[in-house]
Amino acid sequence: MSPTMMRQFWSLVEGIRANIPVTLDDNSLEQWLLRQLRSEQALNHGETAIFSNYIHSRLPLIRELVQEC
Repeated sequence: MSPTMMRQFWSLVEGIRANIPVTLDDNSLEQWLLRQLRSEQALNHGETAIFSNYIHSRLPLIRELVQEC
């Protein structure tokens, strides 16, 4: 994942942090976050796969950040 892609993702997370539904299971939360990304920018299949893997690996951190809100 490029640094630009990471910045885009974390900027999105920071912007919607209070609205992230942490009660969802991991797969549902991952898909929800991907939908939010797609609403901000067009993603091709490769970018979607990269973001999906990245989100999945960062779900504990995302949940922790949201709970701090």
